[in-house]
Amino acid sequence: MLGAREFNFDGLVGPSHNYAGLSFGNVASFSNVRSMSNPRQAALQGLAKMRALAQRGFAQALLPPQARPNFRMLRAIGFSGTDADVLAQAWRDAPVILACAYSAAPMWTANAATVSPSADTLDGRVHFTAANLNNKLHRSEEHLQATRSLRAIFADQERFVVHDALPPTPAFGDEGAANHTRLAREHGSAGVEFFVYGRVEFDPSAPFPKKYPARQTLEASQAVARLHGLNPAQVVFAQQSPAVIDQGVFHNDVIAVGNGNVLFYHEQAFADEQDTLAALRVAMENVGAGLTAIRVDSADVPVADAVASYLFNSQLLSKPDGKMALVVPHECHENPAVARYLAQLTASGGPVDELVEFDLRQSMRNGGGPACLRLRVVLTDEEARAMHQGVIMTEALYARLVPWVEKHYRDRIEPKDLADPQLATECMAALAELETILGLPGLYDLS
Repeated sequence: MLGAREFNFDGLVGPSHNYAGLSFGNVASFSNVRSMSNPRQAALQGLAKMRALAQRGFAQALLPPQARPNFRMLRAIGFSGTDADVLAQAWRDAPVILACAYSAAPMWTANAATVSPSADTLDGRVHFTAANLNNKLHRSEEHLQATRSLRAIFADQERFVVHDALPPTPAFGDEGAANHTRLAREHGSAGVEFFVYGRVEFDPSAPFPKKYPARQTLEASQAVARLHGLNPAQVVFAQQSPAVIDQGVFHNDVIAVGNGNVLFYHEQAFADEQDTLAALRVAMENVGAGLTAIRVDSADVPVADAVASYLFNSQLLSKPDGKMALVVPHECHENPAVARYLAQLTASGGPVDELVEFDLRQSMRNGGGPACLRLRVVLTDEEARAMHQGVIMTEALYARLVPWVEKHYRDRIEPKDLADPQLATECMAALAELETILGLPGLYDLS
């Protein structure tokens, strides 16, 4: 698979960006519940990140936001009348459910789907499986629009397959690429697909966290591997440490990140560190590659500091010189232990020799760092030409999206604003115009 590149599809933050604190187990999300958000700033911060990486030569695209509020869900549970009536009833009788209908969480596209490039799949096509996200009400319907968006962008069925989400039952709880990492000698070569799960549905003796939910099951990970036609010799399943989930590590991408042949991880990331590394090394040998494991000790960076700074919720990006850049949030600089570790890391002579820092405070306060905001999609040159071009980040697209955000997005949303029918009208108007900007008419069902 020559000429392949990894595209990072960042989530474009939607106009309903708000802090509802809906994600139990996500410490940052919970700690900012019901505080005031700034949707305009959130979207502009995300766009600035996309633009900067595109200017550096990294392949950068975006996934559009989802329609909010979710009137379909509100009507399905008994709220009726006009849209304004529905909002008023929900605000009066079930304000938490109204917040779920306004959730900004689709911005974190690492949860949108799991992706396997054509170099790994039996039929030689790129496979996507939208995540069902059934652990949380506010995310449980995201897969409907995620599937619709992915099929619009990757419409060529000779090259792409977009699977429906897994059955929406706890046995197949699937949180997408946030619990999936691909390792390979280079993007275009056959790779190892590394699935990390939090619990096993059908083995009562398997360990599980006691405080916070484990959102990804082994059964879901195995199902995705089957759907994508992956070679079992190139797949590794490993359990995330239950103890670290109970410390606020709700996804594997909060405690580990991989790129190329490098796995950057915390010593407490996995239930069995040694067995996990051994399995990865064997699988990497099967594809003619070695594994470079960068282990971060608790003595250097305690789990609490990793969670607070989102050190591991960063992006590892391959540079033309063969080295890697680590894309980190500004919070990593503010945490003394993490800042000290990163200075040592980049000076060590290892594969990571550069830090790229962004201000993503609006996303961070809602519980997601750089890695949460992006979905990694490896594409050959032909596949890249076959996908919809209107979502690729260019200077021209950036120049259209910034004034669009400034026109349609509020600079503050408080909890009481979710009851305002005008906010819903503004959100729908913004998305109707976005369809035109991206060249994706009919992307949304705005009827």
